[in-house]
Amino acid sequence: MSLLTWSHACTVGVKAMDDQHGILMDTINELRLALVRGSDHQKIAAELEHLIEFTHKHFQSEELLLEQQGYPYLAAHRAAHEKLLREIRETVVTAENSEAFDFQLLLGFLRTWYLEHIEQFDRQYGPWLNARGVF
Repeated sequence: MSLLTWSHACTVGVKAMDDQHGILMDTINELRLALVRGSDHQKIAAELEHLIEFTHKHFQSEELLLEQQGYPYLAAHRAAHEKLLREIRETVVTAENSEAFDFQLLLGFLRTWYLEHIEQFDRQYGPWLNARGVF
């Protein structure tokens, strides 16, 4: 699986969110590298925990910004965030308890979710926030 790379499609037009998305991309890439290097389950689970922690912080930051600006689709956005965090947490528990866990499937899921979420959900709020003077 290839590394995630920054592209125009990942830009939402709000610097703080774009910066955080870049960190999330780097974190997913670190997880990929741990898998490529053949790291043990504990190392990979630690990388997943790091991803969960930062993802949770990013979601809080994003949701707070959207809430402060009265974003009309915040509830759907928040629900998508909660679903992802729940799925990642469940996966970490499964991974910690299974020697045969397929981390490549997880990585594919994370990569797809990340790109689709930013390109479909987050890019919608960018112009909306920009119109309200948030860059």
